[in-house]
Amino acid sequence: MQTVGIFPNLRRENMKKVAKSLVRWFQDRNYQVKLSVEVAESLNLLHLATDTEELAANIDVAVTLGGDGTLLGVARLVAQYEVPILGINMGHVGFLTEIELGDLFADLESFHRREYEIDVRMMLEAKVIREEEILKEFLALNDVVITKGPFARLIRLKTYANDAYVDTYPADGLIISTPTGSTAYSLSAGGPIIRPDMNLLLLTPICPHTLHSRSIILSEDDAIKVTVMADHPEVMLTVDGQEGYKLLPKDTVVVNKAAFSTRLIRIRKRSFYDVLRKKLSE
Repeated sequence: MQTVGIFPNLRRENMKKVAKSLVRWFQDRNYQVKLSVEVAESLNLLHLATDTEELAANIDVAVTLGGDGTLLGVARLVAQYEVPILGINMGHVGFLTEIELGDLFADLESFHRREYEIDVRMMLEAKVIREEEILKEFLALNDVVITKGPFARLIRLKTYANDAYVDTYPADGLIISTPTGSTAYSLSAGGPIIRPDMNLLLLTPICPHTLHSRSIILSEDDAIKVTVMADHPEVMLTVDGQEGYKLLPKDTVVVNKAAFSTRLIRIRKRSFYDVLRKKLSE
């Protein structure tokens, strides 16, 4: 018997109704269903409640209900356990989610018959270092971003690839992204679009105060080291736009390819370029 963890975005309209119908569908086909405590309480299904960390470690498949943001959070949670993710889209066309709500149960039957493929996506690992001590570590599927605070002041970001000096960017910030993240914040900052099945690092400055600063594509084997050269403490590190950490002057952020990957279940053989056209024409 396979165990399925269901992760709905409870802030979405009609989410409780869809989530409950999804629970019933899996149970009717002899799957064991597990929910986080928060979700179980919201759906009044307390007998399915499991601690979040225990949930991630003890499921065979993670099913997300929401948008790409919901899937990003679950990807960071389950990556170390190599749990594949089936994303159900409840909003606009997503780059990561697989099933549209109108096709929900037909596509779930395909999943039940194991008519799917696994799409493996590269992830990033980020470390915050202060006075040679690692203070915090993060995992990201889309990007790691260093940005200025709320005031309109540039920051200077001294950047190395391995031990080779790249540049010192006077800018609003710097985006280090995966190919998956190339269609997220990096794209808005003028970065290139990269096929998500490639393995490489993308470095994109945000509003650089120089004419020569452009995106740089680096090897998946490179370690990017960025030191904050600011005289004020209003600098933030954000991960997938969902986690944040306040940086101080002279802090260093080291970003490299993670040991873990995100595994996405693909039922429909959609071309990346078809999704791209739809998404960018919205």
